[in-house]
Amino acid sequence: MFYLKPMTKLSVNINKIATLRNSRGGDVPNLLQVASDIQEFGAQGITIHPRPDERHIRYQDAYDLKPIVITEYNIEGNPIRKFMDLVLEVLPKQVTLVPDHINQITSNAGWDTITHQSYLKEVISEFKNAGIRTSIFIDSDLKLIEAAAKTGADRIELYTEHFASAYEKGNKQAIKPYTEAAVFAHELGLGINAGHDLSLDNIEFFKQNIPNLAEVSIGHALISESLYLGLQNVVNMYLHRLS
Repeated sequence: MFYLKPMTKLSVNINKIATLRNSRGGDVPNLLQVASDIQEFGAQGITIHPRPDERHIRYQDAYDLKPIVITEYNIEGNPIRKFMDLVLEVLPKQVTLVPDHINQITSNAGWDTITHQSYLKEVISEFKNAGIRTSIFIDSDLKLIEAAAKTGADRIELYTEHFASAYEKGNKQAIKPYTEAAVFAHELGLGINAGHDLSLDNIEFFKQNIPNLAEVSIGHALISESLYLGLQNVVNMYLHRLS
């Protein structure tokens, strides 16, 4: 089933730019300039995911980016106290809660919002009191989405790795639980974001089948594609597919 929807916002995760910078210990590429350029190219948001070991985005980057990000600033991470204090000081437009471990290479699961509902309620209340929109990184399980709505979160971010992996193998039916999840979340009053392994190859199909998709956060694929096609070109290719 296909849906006619307004354009979905593109938020570009710039963690990989920070990884490249850190590999030489200097300031090339300049993270702030890249973030500024990405917005100039048309992206409607910048996402960062600082981790405790600061192996890519450093905590200081979050502060330095604050005056640079004139679109939507989204900070992702596990809400340990250090992360929460950072977010409450920077005051981004959105915080996305991700249950990753300290040494995890990349996020590979959504929240168990049933088991951790009380904890998430406390965390989300603190962020919302500061005027920050909250989003929960989550799988497409409807029971978990129902529990997410009870935490007070404003949005969910659908964890899309399973879809992307199946789509690459030709299994387009893998979109069905994501469509159902989006419909259910909307009925519960939750906004819908999505991210993880979305790419130029699958983003248009995903967008066409997910009603009320407000925002996608894309980093690894977008930066990798830009090595061949150029950053400005790739940002505009995503915007075209999302329109």
